[in-house]
Amino acid sequence: MGKVIRFIPKSERERVRLIREARAIYDSIFPPADPVSEQQDKAPVSHTVSGTNAYRNHGVLLS
Repeated sequence: MGKVIRFIPKSERERVRLIREARAIYDSIFPPADPVSEQQDKAPVSHTVSGTNAYRNHGVLLS
C-alpha cells in the first residue's frame, strides 16, 4: 500500500516546539529526583482529540 502523508499546520509544529522548549527549561530548573518517574515521562503518550478522528502521538498530529 502507499504511504499516507499527513498535513501538520505550522501553528501546531510551533506549539509542539514551544512545549518541548518549556519542558527542557523546567527540567533544567527542577531536575527529576526519581529515575522511575523520568522513565515514565519518556514513554509514548497518545491523546484523543475530542470531536475528531485525530490522535496525537509524540506531539505529532495523526489524522
